[in-house]
Amino acid sequence: MRSILFQLAYWLTSIFFALFAVPLLLVPHRGPLMLWILLYTRTMCFWMEHVAGIRIEVTGRERLPDGPCIIAAKHQSWGDGFIMFSQFHDLAFVTGDHLEKFPLVGGILKKMGAIVVNNCGGPAERGRLLDTAMKQAREDGRRILIYPEGHLSKIGERHRYRKGVYHMYRDYDVPVVPVATNLGLCWPQQSGKVTPGIASVEFLEPIAPGMAKDDFMLLLESRIETRSLELLPPEHRPLITAAPVE
Repeated sequence: MRSILFQLAYWLTSIFFALFAVPLLLVPHRGPLMLWILLYTRTMCFWMEHVAGIRIEVTGRERLPDGPCIIAAKHQSWGDGFIMFSQFHDLAFVTGDHLEKFPLVGGILKKMGAIVVNNCGGPAERGRLLDTAMKQAREDGRRILIYPEGHLSKIGERHRYRKGVYHMYRDYDVPVVPVATNLGLCWPQQSGKVTPGIASVEFLEPIAPGMAKDDFMLLLESRIETRSLELLPPEHRPLITAAPVE
């Protein structure tokens, strides 16, 4: 019953906020829309806590540098985005074009200044889109959220970390803040079933600009995966896979 009520709250809230976001697309500046998105994500976090029974604990915000940075997070649940966006009022983010299949979402993403990557366009097209969007984000001094695995992961599973996060780190020339989580314990991937519990999201020590690619990728993955494992209860830790999943 809890999961059914949460799914009902999820879809009704999402439809309501999407419909009433349409007039904000006509406003020249994205500010009002971003405030609307902030309200939407905080409403979803409210439902997560008070309907799904998921107590959200966000720690390590003091580690975030002042000004722009790249936030590279573990991705275990659809709920990850709600929690991350509820913490910031003007967050840019990298996403695949699969979200544009939902009605109204394409226009909202464009207005938000999201970095939408065409998954069918090949490396050259993805590189061009990232370059254009990164330049705009740099001019605006925004923080950028990216999920470096490019996949939703099950608890105990990790995918190969994609090199796109390094190219952003190199070109944007700002710190990268790794983020660990265990949210998948309570809301796994795209599941309609939720389980009460504590969802921890932790901002980790930033990685300063200037590292070589291999060193950066190794350090980023190590920090995210090690801390995400530590956030799991002991009975779940043996589930961690020994090698990346392709």
